[in-house]
Amino acid sequence: MSKLNQNDANHESIKNEIKKHEDNLKFLNSQSNRLAESILDLQVSLGRYHSCSVITPDNESGSSNTEDDTAEQILKKENSAAGIFCWLKANAQTSNLALEKDAVGVVATLARVESDELSRILSEYLGLQTMLAIVCSTNEGVNALEKYNPEGTINCNAGLHGIGSSIKRKVNGRFAVICLEAFRQELTSKPRKDTIHGALFRPYVGGFVANDPQKKLAIPKPRFPNEECPAGFIDYAVNMLYLESNNLSFVTSSGHGLRETLFYGLLSGLQVYRTRNEMMSALPCIDEGAVSLDGGMIKKNGMFVLGSRKDVEVKFGIVSGRSGVVPPNYSQAEEVVRRLKWESTKLAEDIQREQQLLDHLKAKSADKVA
Repeated sequence: MSKLNQNDANHESIKNEIKKHEDNLKFLNSQSNRLAESILDLQVSLGRYHSCSVITPDNESGSSNTEDDTAEQILKKENSAAGIFCWLKANAQTSNLALEKDAVGVVATLARVESDELSRILSEYLGLQTMLAIVCSTNEGVNALEKYNPEGTINCNAGLHGIGSSIKRKVNGRFAVICLEAFRQELTSKPRKDTIHGALFRPYVGGFVANDPQKKLAIPKPRFPNEECPAGFIDYAVNMLYLESNNLSFVTSSGHGLRETLFYGLLSGLQVYRTRNEMMSALPCIDEGAVSLDGGMIKKNGMFVLGSRKDVEVKFGIVSGRSGVVPPNYSQAEEVVRRLKWESTKLAEDIQREQQLLDHLKAKSADKVA
């Protein structure tokens, strides 16, 4: 074989070796990504347990807020629209068919959470007006809540005002109403300008977490440029709400549920962290606001909320049946995380080794060409 043919053969051999190592790298990287996803999913599950175990100066007494407490808190607001609405629901005292048929409920009563700390921070984040907002399915329900005289003033003998007068209660000031009919998937690329707390009136269309009974939204986890998930990240707030079966099965006229419409509209991509320090360390990963279980808060527009915490008057109820006992599969889950991290470390070493071999062959190939 001539020297020229020998060089061509060597060059072809190097090219084949390069291709083999590139394929190896591609496979190893895909395996590494799968491992990283598995680790993150388990860490989120473990984080949920920790979210119920964070002790702060505000919860050392062990007080908690139940679903009945939430209803009581609203009923105490006797001269609020939500207070009157809850009284009517509790006593089945409405003859307004449009209102009875169309009204879904008050925001604070449509979901529960796993801990008092989470209930308090999310309720504070949303604010009292939003927590007391009445949710209607269609515009017909919204129109049934309030009627007007020909000159444009409120008709106090009709709608919720009229019902309130009949039970000797008066709606003081303004009140918020959210219409689920407004949440429609746009068929054009131009977004609507209507907003709730700055979020577009569009349902989340990114799908659900596979096989999740609560139909949690499949929102990509926050990551640093190096693909690591921020320490202390528990989950997105919208996925930390527990919906009862009737609220879980509820669908709008466009076929969407409460989580991807109402609660995604209110909370969007709000992230929940265990502590304020961990939240602050994750700032590069926070796009749509964040809260921490010890009281930290960053709004969607990047505004930091500082100072003493408010005493929240109306809060989300707490999921019943929680206890301080460690779940039976908790230790196994921690062990799986440790094993997966070890495998991830070994895989990273394999990737580094393959990359070095690839770089060496590419340099060798370049020398041959030169």
